[in-house]
Amino acid sequence: MKRIVKKIAVTTLILSTGLLGACKDGQQAQAPRAAGPMEVNVLTVTSRPTQLTIELPGRTAAYRVAEVRPQVSGIIKKRLFTEGSEVKAGELLYQIDPATYQAVLASAEAALARNEAQEYSSRLKAARYANLVKTKAVSEQEQIDAEASWKQAQAEVAAAKAEVQRARINFEYTKVTAPIGGRIGKTLVSEGALVTAQQVTALASIQQLDPLYVDVSQSSNELLHLKRKLAATQAEENSQLKTAVRVVLDDNSLYKEVGMLKFSDPSVDLSTGTVTIRAIIGNPHQDLLPGMFVRARLTSEQPQDAILIPQASIVRNNRGEAMVMLVNDKSTVEARLIATGQNIGDKIMVSKGLTDGEQLIVSGLQKIKPGVAVKVATEQPEVTTAQPGPEKETAPAEQKTPAKVN
Repeated sequence: MKRIVKKIAVTTLILSTGLLGACKDGQQAQAPRAAGPMEVNVLTVTSRPTQLTIELPGRTAAYRVAEVRPQVSGIIKKRLFTEGSEVKAGELLYQIDPATYQAVLASAEAALARNEAQEYSSRLKAARYANLVKTKAVSEQEQIDAEASWKQAQAEVAAAKAEVQRARINFEYTKVTAPIGGRIGKTLVSEGALVTAQQVTALASIQQLDPLYVDVSQSSNELLHLKRKLAATQAEENSQLKTAVRVVLDDNSLYKEVGMLKFSDPSVDLSTGTVTIRAIIGNPHQDLLPGMFVRARLTSEQPQDAILIPQASIVRNNRGEAMVMLVNDKSTVEARLIATGQNIGDKIMVSKGLTDGEQLIVSGLQKIKPGVAVKVATEQPEVTTAQPGPEKETAPAEQKTPAKVN
């Protein structure tokens, strides 16, 4: 009986000791709940001068295009260029048979010589009659007729000179030359072909490829927005955009030459409702060819004040709207809807919803919610740069402690 009572007393002592230990553990487990507001890293919102960029699809076009056509009719005797080669302005391309035009020129020159001889005789006769009429050797009517004959001879000489000039021009037109310098394409005629003056079909075409045009089509509303966005700080007298342009190729690489946006069509295309804006860009090595589809990256000439925030600081609500978390003047979290613009590197531009001086939460967004009290953590660059070292050293120690306990 005494043994049973003794066992009951020992059991009661063990249970009371366990309960006391559990109470202490519970107090220790509940101790962290009394911690203060959560610390968050913030970024003070400030607007800074930023050069805005817009990327638009476009197509390249030759700077100048000239179609080579004959000015006189005849047979092509020679073709004096290589297809696809570079030609200079005035370079001989085709030679039309000049025989008939040379004969016409010779006939016009002979007619001019005959008329000049007639004019010489009429001039001498008019001068002689002018002296004789003073002595009454000839009548005044005869003197007037001599003067008229001389003037008629002068007119015939002038007409003969014009005919010579016309014949010489036609003779020169038998040499078909390049109207501009550039790269010539394939020929549509060969030696022995009959061509006619002012024919519809061109003999060949020449395109000047340096510099080159980049044509971009934009709707009229988008063009107005583009002008406000890129030239908000400029006072353009002619309302033309003065913006740097970079060409982005199909492989997303940037073309090394930088162009300039200089022209916008003064009217809207009634069928499409778009306006063509044109950029000009250098093409010294002719890497770009007319008709290529490219993307034109437009950069504003004057920097504009804009608010840029890290993309990681933006969250989305249930409706997909962009919003950010701010620390208000009461040190609590405030959710704010914003309107975002273009991406610039790892940042995104905010066009509406933020003002200078506000504190934007940039980390720990998954641990906070609107209305929660937070504390702004002080950032010290000297300390943060040295933190990775100790973290790597303490991590193994924390792993070894549970291993010993187990």
